[in-house]
Parts: sequence; structure tokens; C-alpha cells
Amino acid sequence: MTKELLRAEKLVMAAGARTLCRNLDVAFEAGQLWGVLGCNGSGKTTLLHTLAGLAPAVSGRVIMGDRPLGAWSRRELACALGILLQHEEQAFWGSLADYVMLGRYARARSLLGPRAEDEQATADAIAAFELTAIATQPFSTLSGGERQRARLAQLWAQQPGLLLLDEPLQHLDLRHQLRTLKQVREAVQSTERAAVMVIHDLAYATRCDRILMLFGDGRHATGSAAELLQIDNLEALYGCRVRAFGNGADAHFMPVI
Repeated sequence: MTKELLRAEKLVMAAGARTLCRNLDVAFEAGQLWGVLGCNGSGKTTLLHTLAGLAPAVSGRVIMGDRPLGAWSRRELACALGILLQHEEQAFWGSLADYVMLGRYARARSLLGPRAEDEQATADAIAAFELTAIATQPFSTLSGGERQRARLAQLWAQQPGLLLLDEPLQHLDLRHQLRTLKQVREAVQSTERAAVMVIHDLAYATRCDRILMLFGDGRHATGSAAELLQIDNLEALYGCRVRAFGNGADAHFMPVI
């Protein structure tokens, strides 16, 4: 039986007087990689924040396991789900390795410092995103792409069951975009985990199992990538003409100029 990690029931989200999403019913199950698509301001980030308990919904509820999200302690939530924010304003003055180690905070059992398993999880996460050679470098000196990979590594060290990823491929070069997508896919396939990924590049959206489209006016659509990544749906979503090249997971979509 497929394991459900989190679900939203009759979820309504708004920005001021504008309803972004109305009566969303969706369940995220282990083994699934979800792609969230929509124009700027359509509610993608708001959705992830709501699913993580960082922002309130207008109505409806989010259920994790057998309890509403609000019934979980913050430490419990941090062990069960993790979110990669689109922006992170706070400065950090330690090393890259120190930064990644912060992902282990929710699992800490002692005030005496990290355990061997925390050190190993941190080292493994750093290696997974090809950061070992600069692990001792001050975080403040990293490039934008290196910081993004360090942020992903921190989430990997956290080891949550559900990954909520807000534009995880931003700032990354082509090779690291592919490597990051591979890491997400492997995490979902090899463990009882799921990932929900806000994404703009439709070439990567075709590699998702499930798609959630947010139209920004209350409407939404969910289905398989094969079902939803069609020209008529994409033109309605983005408000421009779209041309398709290739088929299936190798399909590419471009705006018609």
C-alpha cells in the first residue's frame, strides 16, 4: 500500500483580496516527485509555505499522518518535512560545513555537540552536492550557485520524509541542475519519501511523476505529467502560445515568439 505523507483538504489560499487557489484537495505519497507550475504570483511559494505550516490558509486544512499540521511540535515537523525557501535573508558567518550541520538540529539529542551520526549525515550531504572540497570555506564567501547547493545539502542532512523545494534549480549551472534533479529523484525512489518542487523549466517538469498547476485565480489542476503537459494546458497556464518539441520525458516546450 502506498504511504501518504501529507494531504491538503479543501485548501483555500489568498494574497490580499485575490484568491490564489480554491478548494485544493491533493495527497502527496511516498515515491512521488511533484512539479508545481504557474506564472509569477500564482501562489506556488504560498502553497509550499502553507504545506509547511509557515503560512495560514484562508480555510481548509493540512493533514500529516493522522494529525492536522498544527498538532505537531516544531521539532516533529522538522523531522518529517523540510522546506527549501526561495530566499534566505539571514547572514551566516560559519563555514559551509557548519551551515549544513544546522540541518541536524531537529534530531539533536544532546547539548554537548553533534554525534557521530550527525557528522556522517553532514559529510554525506556535502558530498552529494559536490561541496567537499570547499566544506571549510566561510559560507559568506560562496557564490550563488555554491550557496544554493549548500542549502540543498542542509536539507539532505535534515533527512525529512517530505521535501518541499521552492525553485531548487535556481542559480545552478546545467550540470548541477541535472545532478540536483538526480538527487531528488533518487531520494524519492530509494526511500519512503516524496518531493514537491516549484519549477519553471518545463524540460525538467517532464521528469516529474505528478504535476500541480496553479492558475492564480483560484483554479488549479492536478494529474500526471503526461496528462497535464500538453500545449493547450500550458497556453492557458502561462497566457502565451507554446510549441512542443519531442515526446514524453524528452519533450521540450518553448514560447512562440
